[in-house]
Order: sequence, then structure tokens, then C-alpha cells
Amino acid sequence: MSGVKYDAGKPRLDLLPPKAILAIGEVMTYGAAKYGPNNWQGVAPERYTAALLRHLMAYMDGEETDAESGLPHLWHVLTNAAFAVAITEEGRREEEGRDG
Repeated sequence: MSGVKYDAGKPRLDLLPPKAILAIGEVMTYGAAKYGPNNWQGVAPERYTAALLRHLMAYMDGEETDAESGLPHLWHVLTNAAFAVAITEEGRREEEGRDG
């Protein structure tokens, strides 16, 4: 079978490390149980920057696991970064919509 698929310039999501994606999923599952599903969307991005830094500093200080969640600090770092990216990008899209 011979086919054509034009996907040049599209992101290669198959290159994402599965363990990192699963780590984010674990933290989000924990967060959904604690705060409710998708609660993260209503939080200001700077709150996630602060949380990211707290988890990163704890990790850099030699603490691998978050005492409250029982999950690795680096998993929380990834998740907080993902939240900050998503919220910041959504804000940019909203601003672009108002300008146009």
C-alpha cells in the first residue's frame, strides 16, 4: 500500500517521553481527587510558577518525594510547568481575540 500524508511542520508527539506524560497524569489524578477535575484551569499562572519552584527547590535540597502527595517532586515540577504553559497560552489567545 502506498499513501501520502502531509505532516511536515507538525509537532512530533510520538517523541514525547511516555514516563513524563504518565508522571503528569499521576499528579493530575492526585490533584483531581484533592481539588476536583480541571480545577487547575481557574488558578493564576504565577501560582504554578511558585509551586514549581517550591518542588524544584525541595528536589535540589535532596528531597525526592513530596510528603503530602507521596509523588516525586520532579513530577510536580513537570505538571506545574504544563499548567503554567496552558494557562499562559490560553491568556494569549484570549488577548489576540480581543485585539482582532
